[in-house]
Amino acid sequence: MHEGRYVFAQLMDSLPRHEFNKCVERYQGNRRVRTFSCYDQLLAMAFAQLSHRESLRDIEICLKAMEEKLYHAGFRGNIAKSTIADANESRDWRIYADFAQVLIAQARKLYAAADFGLELDNTAYALDSSTIDLCLSLFPWAKFRKRKGGIKLHTLLDLRGNLPTAVIITHAKIHDVNIMDKLPIEPGAIYIADRAYLDFARLYRLDQSKAFFVTRAKKKFDFHRVYSREVDKSTGVQCDQTIVLNGFYSRQKYPDQFRRVRFFDEEKGKRFVFLTNNFDLPSFTIAALYRKRWQIELFFKWMKQHLRIKSFFGTTENAVKTQIWIAVSIYVLVAIVKKRLGLEESLYTILQILSLTLFEKSPILQVISDIKCKNREDDGCRQLDLFDF
Repeated sequence: MHEGRYVFAQLMDSLPRHEFNKCVERYQGNRRVRTFSCYDQLLAMAFAQLSHRESLRDIEICLKAMEEKLYHAGFRGNIAKSTIADANESRDWRIYADFAQVLIAQARKLYAAADFGLELDNTAYALDSSTIDLCLSLFPWAKFRKRKGGIKLHTLLDLRGNLPTAVIITHAKIHDVNIMDKLPIEPGAIYIADRAYLDFARLYRLDQSKAFFVTRAKKKFDFHRVYSREVDKSTGVQCDQTIVLNGFYSRQKYPDQFRRVRFFDEEKGKRFVFLTNNFDLPSFTIAALYRKRWQIELFFKWMKQHLRIKSFFGTTENAVKTQIWIAVSIYVLVAIVKKRLGLEESLYTILQILSLTLFEKSPILQVISDIKCKNREDDGCRQLDLFDF
């Protein structure tokens, strides 16, 4: 029998403990803490995400059933429902937000050369938000509508590896376009967004920062053509124009020229009009870039289906943000382990296997490699093959 470490402990070994301690010290997370440290909290919440627990009581019961194994799995504090609840409510959520950024930085280095379907040297980001509905009586701080609460996850997704590089959590009443003021701008990068982010002043700020954008034009769009380029209509591109805005106020906000690409999608039978400030890429590549924006929709769907970010273990803003950031950390951690071990299985498959083998004493590579996935051709696996890195 293999006398190694538990799978859960092996997985947590991939966490940079020194960097986590620095995050804890930054916000004094362990101040006046005797038995249940921030790291114990991270382990308990990570276990909940990996094993698909539904409540704090589930976490307590399952971990106490494995009580003799907890020390070797990395736990040092006493596991209790009230202790976890208090930690989620009182300990600064920024500890886990900062630590998630550390993991994201590691993952981006591993996936820097990953192929996302287009031959580009630029970093390409997809920008969008997803709303999570909440009960207003339980979450009164989550302002949305008169009788409905909710929060938004504003996310900037690196298309090389489908990694969330920036996540901003707000109440759902905040309009998407306002988040552009808080996003870090990387010169040379391409930002892909839908029409909700069409704000000329903010797009001009991207342009002046030497970054590129690709977005869709709205129907009532006042402009005049300056120049037209030849296009190959067999690719679906109908026109490629250089334009300027006509409106007085719009022209004040964006005084430079745009590039306007009209594309017809034969599969959907729809016509799309794209706006960009990149005049070098082929017109078909501009259309293909916008199609890649769909990856962020799949990312939100995947997170909601396979991690615990729709039902929460606490009702305070701090508890909700703590749970979301730890969920993001687990997503990135599994992506890191997948890359380091050279696993071919999808994230979905890896998570399902881990959920059943967390307290087995076998190498992670052996556990995942030995299990033959018989249902790879079912609908669920086909959908999540988009996340095969």
